[in-house]
Amino acid sequence: MKNTYYYCIAALALLSVSACKSKSQKQGAAMPPTPVNVIEAKKSDALYYDSYQGTVAALNNVELRSQVSGFITGIFFKEGTVVKKGTPLYEIDRRKYEAAYQQAKANLVSARANLNKAQKDIDRYNMLLKNDAVARQTVDQASATYETAKSQVDVAKAGVESAATDLSYATIKAPFTGRIGISQVKLGAQVSAGTTLLNTISSENPVGFDVVINEQDINRFYKLQKSYTDTTFRLQLPDGSNFGESGKIFAIDRGVNDQTGAIKVRVQFPNPSDQLKDGMSGVLKVLNDDSGDRVQIPYKAVTEQMGEFFVFLSQDTIAKQVKVKLGPRIQSNVVIMEGIKPGQKIITEGFQRLRDGGKITLGKPAGASQGQGAGGDKGGAQGK
Repeated sequence: MKNTYYYCIAALALLSVSACKSKSQKQGAAMPPTPVNVIEAKKSDALYYDSYQGTVAALNNVELRSQVSGFITGIFFKEGTVVKKGTPLYEIDRRKYEAAYQQAKANLVSARANLNKAQKDIDRYNMLLKNDAVARQTVDQASATYETAKSQVDVAKAGVESAATDLSYATIKAPFTGRIGISQVKLGAQVSAGTTLLNTISSENPVGFDVVINEQDINRFYKLQKSYTDTTFRLQLPDGSNFGESGKIFAIDRGVNDQTGAIKVRVQFPNPSDQLKDGMSGVLKVLNDDSGDRVQIPYKAVTEQMGEFFVFLSQDTIAKQVKVKLGPRIQSNVVIMEGIKPGQKIITEGFQRLRDGGKITLGKPAGASQGQGAGGDKGGAQGK
């Protein structure tokens, strides 16, 4: 009986050891390799741009106001059209200013007549003085009268010039060639000197595009002001289309705003077809300094972890996770600034189940074209 008990205990022990060994073997079995697709990282020439919101601004923009008071008696233009420099636009009632001008001319004639008489008197008295035939006091009075007459002629001349100026102000002319807006006054309206807004005229070709940049970018724009190409500045219109002309920096504002730490930059664009209008919004595209021959990979191969970006490389049968620095996106690709070299195999599919050092097996190679190349004005910068 006792021997039978020992035999049962031994049998149970053997069964227990066998079960533990089988469980251990199952736990130690290696996970099967993860099937992935890969693509080779390649360099490609790419132009990509930084974006700045801004507005179109006329390089010359003037509010027309009358410098004399009166009633509008003439409007000589069609609203919304281009008017040439010197073209009459408005006329203020001229009658009062014409009368003042004629009066000023008459005063000048009278002053010149008095000067002529005073000149003859002083000549006559000087001749008599030589013969001691007139008192010295009389000669002095005649000389004073002559000097007064001279000054009165100068006053009359100034009066003529002032009246002529007022008369010229009664006709308001275009100060430069540009497009005139909708009139703010109608025929017969009364206007006050220096206060009543008549209209606004703006130059159209070329035009400016104003953007606000951070003070950290000032040196970059100063360099671009000295050296630029036809591809340096592009303009995107409100409908998303690209403006066909290239630009150049017209001016950088005199100082930085101490409240915002920003500064205004004006870029000049030709506008031969009048496509750009004063006040129109748009996006200025500035060629990025890092444009050129850069590594590009599909953007879908990038993963983000706590603000950092990673990709998986295929190294034979092992997946290696590497940190990368991203540039701008170009269509479905992204530019890699640091972390990947040309020729390395990038895992584009299947990496969601991978860990660094995990085993992989290559599936069907990704045959889709990367679409690498120029035209990188789509999408914003990533990881920069």
